Amino acid sequence: MTGARDDTPLWLFADQLGPAVHGGDHAHREVLLVEARHALRKRRYYRQKLHIVLSALRHADRDLGDRATLITADTYTDALQRFGRPVLVHQPTSFAAEKFVHRLEEQGLVADVLPTPTFALPRAEFEQWAGNRTRFRMEDFYRDQRRRFDVLMRGSEPEGNRWNFDEENREPPPKKQTRLDVPAPYQPREDDIDDQVRHDLDRMDLDTVGADGPRLFAVTPTEAQRALTRFIEHRLPAFGRHEDAIMGGDWAMSHSLLSVPLNLGVLHPLDAVHAAEQAYRNRCAPLAAVEGFIRQILGWCEYMWHLYWHFGENYVDHNELNAHTPLPDWWKDLDADAVTAECLRHALLGVRDRGCTHHIQRLMVLGNHALQRGYHPRELTEWFATAYVDGFRWVMPTNVVGMSQHADGGRLATKPYAAGGAYINKMSDHCGDCAYDPRKRLGDDACPFTAGYWSFVHRHQNRLARNNRTRRVVQSMERLGDLEDVLAQEKGRTRF
Repeated sequence: MTGARDDTPLWLFADQLGPAVHGGDHAHREVLLVEARHALRKRRYYRQKLHIVLSALRHADRDLGDRATLITADTYTDALQRFGRPVLVHQPTSFAAEKFVHRLEEQGLVADVLPTPTFALPRAEFEQWAGNRTRFRMEDFYRDQRRRFDVLMRGSEPEGNRWNFDEENREPPPKKQTRLDVPAPYQPREDDIDDQVRHDLDRMDLDTVGADGPRLFAVTPTEAQRALTRFIEHRLPAFGRHEDAIMGGDWAMSHSLLSVPLNLGVLHPLDAVHAAEQAYRNRCAPLAAVEGFIRQILGWCEYMWHLYWHFGENYVDHNELNAHTPLPDWWKDLDADAVTAECLRHALLGVRDRGCTHHIQRLMVLGNHALQRGYHPRELTEWFATAYVDGFRWVMPTNVVGMSQHADGGRLATKPYAAGGAYINKMSDHCGDCAYDPRKRLGDDACPFTAGYWSFVHRHQNRLARNNRTRRVVQSMERLGDLEDVLAQEKGRTRF
């Protein structure tokens, strides 16, 4: 530290609320917390997301006791000026916030900026790893992460002599079951702080979207540890097999639901990773389930964080597939009742009622639909960032622009993640009760994902024909005898 004294107070952003930030070498420091009303009004956020953020801040204020000062102000600058002393801050988690902190530093309101402590790998070390790469593979990064942190390793070799058990984690939902036979996930008990947050949000009369409801996710380090413990002890053993499956009657299935506390900074990724590894060492969970969970956190989550910074602030403007369709009102308003397709309706219900769906619903239902219909990738990224309870600013650009919408032209993913109704029929239990037939691409009961898939392939056939992984789908499209009718049908479709 160059500009901070040993008694300089520490300012915590709302996604930096864990002991990795305010503990350790900083455990002696006074802590500043800020509720900025302007930030709450800046965008149309999901209602429960605002509740989670405010609850996290206020619980941190209570738990830190005399160390903490919580200021409610119109803006962060107003709060810092009222506080009256320069503060120390860790690197924030978005480009906009980083620029803002540097302006505050120039004004003398911030004494120094320290590296982000809420991820396993420091940003500088990722830049060394990235070097001059122009193409990125998560598997390369993930293996290096395993080696670096000595996770699931036997000397220099991976546990079980395999780095990746993904093929064993792709089973469809079990037949003749509406739910997985696993204990329910941890749910925190709301308290007087949550009651006051709900009252204050009602009083502010903000333009929000989605339903209010009980808080489902951990927002304190204590709650996060309870959520992690319950997952490891009761749900991790069943996690792997049906990791990619979707069940209409079981929204959580055996997923950990730890993305909120991880992204709030109240749970450190290495704590979750080490707990899962220990479960395997203790023979309490199978290797495939443990490896799949660790890959999500030490692999994918860390990878998305670092690529957000590496690809740069303008990455979100990539639009290689020339997608310019605005998001429809039923999508933005989470009007699931306006949707007929069961898979899409259930996904919107999940966002409307909980602000959360698991990764396959995000990628292969919502993302797949948006890709087929050509929704604008920047607008879609903004929607995911504001509508999902775990959708912080760094999370969504690479997940949406790169992975989901292939808008970066293949810099992140080697092929577009487009699929027809057959995939959804295999991996979910939705299609049996749906008015649309996943086997049909033409007619009133034609599945909008099946028909939309062929429309997408036709629209981008030149690009897909040059890709070894998608060349065959273009050849299959050329053999469709009813292609022109399908294209005409999809051009005029307004109902999904």
